[in-house]
This record gives sequence, structure tokens and C-alpha cells, in this order.
Amino acid sequence: MSGLPGASTCPGPGEASDLKSPLGAKFREPLTEARFQQLFGDAEQEPELLAEPRWSRLRGLWRRRARACSGPGPWPLLRARLPPLRWLPHYRWRAWLLGDAVAGVTVGIVHVPQGMAFALLTSVPPVFGLYTSFFPVLIYTLLGTGRHLSTGTFAVLSLMTGSAVERLVPEPLEGNLSGIEREQLDAQRVGAAAAMAFGSGALMLGMFALQLGVLATFLSEPVVKALTSGAALHVLVSQLPSLLGLPLPRQIGCFALFKTLAAVLTALPRSSPAELTVSALSLALLVPVKELNVRFRDRLPTPIPGEIVMVLLASVLCFTSSLDTRYNIQIVGLLPGGFPQPLLPSLAELPRILADSLPMALVTFAVSASLASIYADKYSYTIDSNQELFAHGVSNLISSLFSCFPNSATLATTSLLVDAGGNTQLAGLFSCMVVLSVLLWLGPFFYYLPKAVLACINISSMRQMFFQMRELPQLWRISRVDFAVWMVTWVAVVTLSVDLGLAVGVVFSMMTVVCRTQRVQCLALGLAEGTELYRPLRESHKLLQVPGLCILSYPTPLYFGTRGQFRRILEWHLGLGEGGKEAPKTDGPPDAVAEPVRVVVLDCSGVTFADAAGAREVVQLASRCGDAGIHLLLAQCNASVLGTLTQAGLLDRVTPEQLFVSVQDAAAYALERLELTGPKTCTVWV
Repeated sequence: MSGLPGASTCPGPGEASDLKSPLGAKFREPLTEARFQQLFGDAEQEPELLAEPRWSRLRGLWRRRARACSGPGPWPLLRARLPPLRWLPHYRWRAWLLGDAVAGVTVGIVHVPQGMAFALLTSVPPVFGLYTSFFPVLIYTLLGTGRHLSTGTFAVLSLMTGSAVERLVPEPLEGNLSGIEREQLDAQRVGAAAAMAFGSGALMLGMFALQLGVLATFLSEPVVKALTSGAALHVLVSQLPSLLGLPLPRQIGCFALFKTLAAVLTALPRSSPAELTVSALSLALLVPVKELNVRFRDRLPTPIPGEIVMVLLASVLCFTSSLDTRYNIQIVGLLPGGFPQPLLPSLAELPRILADSLPMALVTFAVSASLASIYADKYSYTIDSNQELFAHGVSNLISSLFSCFPNSATLATTSLLVDAGGNTQLAGLFSCMVVLSVLLWLGPFFYYLPKAVLACINISSMRQMFFQMRELPQLWRISRVDFAVWMVTWVAVVTLSVDLGLAVGVVFSMMTVVCRTQRVQCLALGLAEGTELYRPLRESHKLLQVPGLCILSYPTPLYFGTRGQFRRILEWHLGLGEGGKEAPKTDGPPDAVAEPVRVVVLDCSGVTFADAAGAREVVQLASRCGDAGIHLLLAQCNASVLGTLTQAGLLDRVTPEQLFVSVQDAAAYALERLELTGPKTCTVWV
């Protein structure tokens, strides 16, 4: 029970209060919702309550939607869908062009070996990684709103795509395919990967049409980081056969990581010493270069392109030493020049790949939106989440016509772009020029590139994802719940698979939110002496109370999952047990005398929404309070909650004079109702 001394808060005319008033306090009459709307609301609105008929609200909503759809003309719509029309006229050519050029060329140099490496992770020939490093980058430059975002091949998506491709187009058990059979198998796998890019792009465009950019919020930061960290471990294990020169079939499905480890350990005596030597030398160069780029990023004018240096050295060594013929080292081979013919992916494959395309679309948007938001906050500009959906949807959809596999923003190249001095999306054009030169003229120079080097590039690019685990101690200190979400998601990704782990992480994250709404405490409030502030009684025993007055704050949404808790808490505080009216409970001092509650003020400021079940619970509470002789007052209900309660029949149990704009107004009215003061007019400090 809580409240304030009546003589202190509601002094009569000419009477002095025994409670210290706030400095410079003024007084006014308590305001109900109806009175507030009459004074400050729409003049044409009914003063009784915000009880607009349902059909009127629907008609008004329809009119607003119609105006929103028909309002913008073609030019504003074009500017919204083509961001360069907005930022290019304000481009600072002298200040930004050099930085964009250097950053774009640097990222393009990294895109070449990384694209080929991630193509092998996707189970398609290396040249299709170059296509995926060209077309999506070009499209995002025209449609994206992230100024510092670098798109292209992404390890997590490549891993998910490769697992689906291996399941849809498995390699024949007999092995030892002829050249023509290998080409046919590769063509089928390229078609399946392109179909998945088409499906994920179509899903993202559908989400854009429904303005579902808000869905990115359901993939919380712990879920995304645990997903990428767990996927990095999958990438590491999946590349072990290539590092050791073991021709092992790729494991797919649940527990694939452990199956791969078991197969590698079993076949370890048959590993190739030559492949192992090339892998060891490659990692010995790539890992220190990565570390140097991180430690001296402020001193280096541009990051050291360790990947392209390693590719050139390995290609020269393999060519001069004939490693492919003498030691049977697997090489990339001929990269076809030019571009592939535009081809619509087989629509017959779409039903089969839809279940794989959905998690890919969610991962694409979640990773890209989170990366774009990080750098937008850092450099003080804004991004449009729905436009990002549109950009990545169009990027995947159109690039699939050119045999590209699913793509998104990438962690490593985005960080590299920022470190190299990139300022705008124009850096993507310079990156495309580098990849284009390889596709048109420089492809033959990569003929002798060992595939083991590409596997090492895959592993070294996972460095940033692995180091995300260093944030776990800090996460444990900040939030144990987020730590649990991180660990559950990571264990599910590592143990099961990337897509199933994502589903487990999202479901577990949402369950923690639901559970936290069911574990809140309903707080009894009291007045701090000399102020107009109401605080929980448990914070201090010096807060003022009034026998017979109970002010309760319920700080959580009121819906079907919390209605039972709401009923039990109110019964506990008001003494409305099943066995008749019990003695009310108190949060005050232990020696406080519990008296029957005559007025209860329910502070609804923390109730952000209420569904039908929760609204009916409030109506039933009002009915039970009326039967028990308790006067129920509601304070600070937002318009949505108030409308739901009204539709549930609240006004059949209470009058509009029992709905107040604040706890202070309701408490002042309650003191008059309790007849604790002589004056008939109560006042509120303002």
C-alpha cells in the first residue's frame, strides 16, 4: 500500500501543508483523460474518451495509407530508389576521390583471391567467385545506402550454399569422373547455387514490398556474432581436406563438423606432403600479414595485400617447379575470359531450394544491415533498412542471372575498405574495375594457382570472426541473458548446422524476451517527501503512505502470456483471494499495519500494449474490485492500450472519471475519495 498524507497533498484554501512542497510549486485540479482531451485534444473529438468507433479508425487508416501510396511523384521515388542521385551531387571530388580510388583498388585486389576461395567453399568452379565479386558490387553501388559497405562473397553464405549444393547435386559415389562428367556436374551445381541466389533475392524483394526491414531486429547482436563465429569453425574444418590434399567427400547435414573431423583423422596417413607444405608456407605468410595489418592499421597508408602476394608467389612457384605434374597438386586451371551468358535459373528448382533460401536471405540482410548501421553511427549518417532490403534483393536476383551464388556485405572487406580510406559507394566502382581486368585479361595468370592456397585464404579470412569470442567475458558482465543466447546459438551452429543453429538462436532469443516479460515485479509506489515523485516502496522506508490507498505500477505488456501473473499479483496486493477478501499485503516497513484497501491506483505507463486476453483481465479486475468495495483508478494508459480496454468493455465497469493522465492526478483524486481531508477540492503540484 502506498500513497501520501491527505493533509499534505490536498490542503484546503488558506491551510498550510505539513508536507514540504517543491520549490516554486503551483497547484491545479486533477486531470482525467476526458478532461485532458477536452482541454488539449481535438476540438471535434468526443470528450468522454478516446472511444472512436472501430470502422472510423479503419477508414482513417485506409485513407492515410492511400495518401502515402499516391503522394510521392516519380522524381522523389527515383531519388529514393537510386541513392547516387542524392549523394553524388554533393560528392567532394578533391577530398574523397583519392581515398575511394585507393580503397576500391585495395578491396578489389582482395576480392580476386577471396572470391575464388569462397567459390570452392560453395562447391562451384573458382571463376564464379569472380562473377560474384563483380556483379553484386556494381549493383549495390547503385542501390545501397551504406557508404562504407563492401559486398561480394561471404564465408557464412558460401558455407550455407555449399552445403545445400552438395545435398541437391551430390557427387557420384564411384568418383573418378571424366572431364565431360565433371563439367556436367559443375554446371548442375552452378545452376543450383544461382537458383538459391534467385530465391533469396526474391524473398528479400518480397520483404521490401511488405516493408519488413524491421525483421532485422529479431536477429540480435549475440545471435549474429555467435552465428558467424560458429560458421567460421565450420569453414576451418571443411578446408582441412584441401590443406592436407585428401580427396574426401564433403559432409553435410547435422553433425557435419564432427563427421569431417573423423574422416580427416581416419585418412590422415594418406595426406599429401606437397599439399601440406604449400599450405603451411601459405599460412606462415598470410597469418602474420593479417596481424600486421591489424596492429599497424594507423601507421600503414594502406593494408598489405597479403592474399594477392601469396597468390602470385604460389602461382610462380607451381609453374617453375611443375608441382601439379610432379606432385599431383590440385590447381585452379583455366579461368574462362569474359562474362557468362545471362541465363534464368531453373524455376523447377525453386520449391526445393526455398527452405535454404529463407535463412540465407535473413543472414544476408541481418549481417549487411548490422554492418551498415555500425559504420553509419561511426561516421554520422543514416541508412534506410528497407532500401537495404531492396538493394540486396535486386543484387542477388540480377546477379543470379549471371551464374552468381548468394552474396552479402562482408566483414573483412568492409573493414579493409574503411582502413584504406574509403568514403562513399564510389569505391565499389574501382573494386569492380580490378575484378573486371582479371575477368577480361589477367585470368590466365592464375592457371597454376594451387587450390590449397585458396583454402588457406579461406581460413585466414576467418580471423575476425574467431576473435569475436574475446567479447564473451565482457558480455557475461553486462548481461547473462545475452551471454546465454550467444552460447546456445554457437553450440547449435557448431553441433547441428548453420541454418538450424540460426533457427535455434532466433527462437531462444525470442523466448528470453518472453520469459523476461513474465518475471517482472509489480511495484507498490509511495511519495517522496517534498516532491511530486512516486518511487517504489522497497527503495526506501521513508516514502510516504496512506492507509487504504494502494498505488501499483505494472511495468510490462499485458497479453495472454502475462495475464495470469497480472491476476495473481493484483490478488496478492489487494487481498482478493479465492477464499474471500484477505488482508492486503504491504511493501512498507515490517511494523506497518495492513488495512483494507479502499482505493487502488494502477499505473499503466509501463504497459506498452495489451491484447484481448489482457484487456479482459483488466475488465474482470474492475468488476472484482467493484464487488469488494475497492475503487479502481487507471493512470497513464497510452492511446493504444486505452482503445483496447475500451473495446473490451472497460467503460461498463468504470466511468471516464476513473481514468487519469498521471499517477499524481489519480492519487490526488483518491485522497478526496478516501475523505482524508476536509476540503472538497484536491490540487496537484505542477
